[in-house]
Parts: sequence; structure tokens; C-alpha cells
Amino acid sequence: MSKAFVKEDQQQDDDDLELEASPLPAGAKNYITRDGYTRLRAELEHLMNVERPDVVQTVSWAASNGDRSENGDYLYGKKRLREIDRRIRFLTRRLEIAEVVDPAAQPNRDQVFFGATVVYSDSAGEEFRVTIVGVDEAEPLQGRISWISPVARALTKAHEGDTVVLRTPGGVEELDILEVHYPEPQA
Repeated sequence: MSKAFVKEDQQQDDDDLELEASPLPAGAKNYITRDGYTRLRAELEHLMNVERPDVVQTVSWAASNGDRSENGDYLYGKKRLREIDRRIRFLTRRLEIAEVVDPAAQPNRDQVFFGATVVYSDSAGEEFRVTIVGVDEAEPLQGRISWISPVARALTKAHEGDTVVLRTPGGVEELDILEVHYPEPQA
């Protein structure tokens, strides 16, 4: 059967959209810090105003060169264009439902909530420093964990000096909260 009659690209796009399914619990709000919102908005604008027009120009140029079936620039450009469009749709949806939270405005600064930077130690005495952020701005290797992560859920609503219980597939662990910090309010 000729590839012209098979919708492989459409099926692949549908599969990729399922991979980008929301990690948010059903009915939960998409909390995000102002910095996280600004970064996502900047990425969206860059994709729409810089990257996509560049790729469209490359694809247009490659298409004008003739046979598209063996034209690497055309094939790669079309694939890259689909990736960019998919990311634009994803970012647009995420920004539409985002609820920006300013951690500096937190009145209970001694208690752990969204936006808090927490220093805690585990049962082995090892210290960790994490900041609780939105799912779209989480970077665990940089100490930025999602508010829906098991560690953040265990820490939330606790006070400095408290011991909380973290339940993981590996068992139960106690975490001692050493410090709780929030950004200072901007004047």
C-alpha cells in the first residue's frame, strides 16, 4: 500500500498529545508562580514569532526545490513544524488555565505552602533544599518540585520544626523541617 494513503503522521500527532496529558489531578487548578508564567509566556512568544516563521521559510524554500519525497530539509522542516505547533497548542492551553500565585504575598510565612523554599532532613540526616512550584515549572534536579509531588504534599501545611511522614513505594520516611522561607514582598 502506498504511504500516500496511510495517515501515520496524524496517528503520531494523536499519540504525542496523549503523552502531554495534564499531570494535574482532576479538578485541580494549575498554580504557577509569576516567574514560571513569564517563562512559559516568553517561550510561547518565541515559538510563534521567531522559531515557527523561520521553519516555515525553510519548508517553503525546500518545497520550491522540487521533489519533496527525498528532500531532507522539507521532511525535517515539516516534522519540526508539527512539533512547534504541538508545543504552541500545549503552552496556550496551560497558560489559559494558569492561576498565578505570588509566594511573597503569603501571610503565614512560618508554614509550608505553594512557593515556599523548605530545608528539610531525612532519616539519614541528609539535608535537602526544595522550592514548591507549579507542575509546568518543576525542575527536581534544581530543587524546584511540583506542588503535587509526594514530597511537597508531605511538607504542605507543616511548620518549621515539625516532623512529617512521607509515604513512598519504598516505605515510610520521616522528614524534619529545618527552615521555611518565602521571597520578600516587592515594594
